Amino acid sequence: MTTTLLRGRTLSFLRWPETADDHSAYSYEEDGGLLIRDGRIAAAGPWAEVEKQAGEGAQRIDHRPHLILPGFIDAHVHFPQMQVIASYGAELLDWLNTYTFPEETRFRDAQHGRRIARLFLDEMVRQGTTTVSAYCSVHKASAEAFFEESHARDMLNIAGKVMMDRNAPEGLLDTPQSGYDDTVALIEDWHGKGRQHYAITPRFAITSSPQQLEMAGALAARFPELHVQTHLSENHAEIAFTQELYPWAKDYTDIYAQYGLLGRKTLLGHCIHLSEREADVLSDTGSVAVFCPTSNLFLGSGLFDYQRYRRRDKPLRIATATDVGGGTNYSMLRTMDEGYKVIALNGEKLNPFQSFWQITLGNAQALSLADRIGTLAPGTDADIVVLDCAATPGMRLRMERAGSLAEELFLLQTLGDDRAVREVYVAGRPAKSDMATPAEG
Repeated sequence: MTTTLLRGRTLSFLRWPETADDHSAYSYEEDGGLLIRDGRIAAAGPWAEVEKQAGEGAQRIDHRPHLILPGFIDAHVHFPQMQVIASYGAELLDWLNTYTFPEETRFRDAQHGRRIARLFLDEMVRQGTTTVSAYCSVHKASAEAFFEESHARDMLNIAGKVMMDRNAPEGLLDTPQSGYDDTVALIEDWHGKGRQHYAITPRFAITSSPQQLEMAGALAARFPELHVQTHLSENHAEIAFTQELYPWAKDYTDIYAQYGLLGRKTLLGHCIHLSEREADVLSDTGSVAVFCPTSNLFLGSGLFDYQRYRRRDKPLRIATATDVGGGTNYSMLRTMDEGYKVIALNGEKLNPFQSFWQITLGNAQALSLADRIGTLAPGTDADIVVLDCAATPGMRLRMERAGSLAEELFLLQTLGDDRAVREVYVAGRPAKSDMATPAEG
């Protein structure tokens, strides 16, 4: 049995913080302890109390004065797009055709897929992200590469082979039947293996024929415990083209509803331009709208109305994500910095406790995984990030004038990046520093 005892300032959320003064929404210990046994949190609370439970053989690691939080969660990424991030000058559909699709064609080479999967998860850990929901390419081998690398690290990740049978280059097309068969094979091989989760992944309605969406719906019915991930209402041209392809549908959302693809484990990237009817459908089905601020700004797609979606009579479940490589940064800190600005442009504010709730417990709840990740509660998986609010000269200078935890969190969100991430624990094992060791098995 491996036992580790961490010491530092611990912060974990219990619910959505209504205001910056909503102290009952989170648990904060100025001198806190976390006891980790065999990859799970065994105890959390004041250091003096937790230390008593550790026993003589526990490895003690002192992270003071740094903050210890649950690992960050990214609800929408495209791991094959690492080498087209920061590609200049296109809106969504042109960006896909000019950059994304040619790049993803390279993933027919399994060795290339293995290399990028390794580098991608390296980057996630470096940024403090311990769980992602990832789109692979259309190639079955790309999903195998991702899951192999994720499983070797003992990470809890969600991923799926993209299903797309039209409106893409020949080298990126499957068929309704091959997409179904490959997905079933991947589910059987990987879903539930270690900490791996499979997501049924039709890319979006433009690249899936009605026959393929019917197959995706059949998969969702056959495997109701799985996630479904796709894209919805990101860009006006995308919406118009989708409506041309599905003229019988009431709107874009209705397409997915008719094929049985909506539900509490459905993750819908972007959702910027929803009608009230569409928002009602997402709310009624419990589907999740995924806010991707750096991507939405970079591609000029629009401003996601976060606070309105939360406060409407039928509120939406919301997650946040980097959307690499349309998104411009791998960091959830940088993502929430841009998210703050998007929300401000809509005439609202997001306080720093709400931001950190969102990228920990909030995203875990959106992914229906809050019993496993997103919190420091005993019994949950020990995926943890350690943050240094004085990681750079500019941050150190600003911290001289910071007088509260809220100011410290806002500083981390606004000025922080991978340099502020001092250590990351994946299933209780150090994963970023020189202490990092490979997972067993």
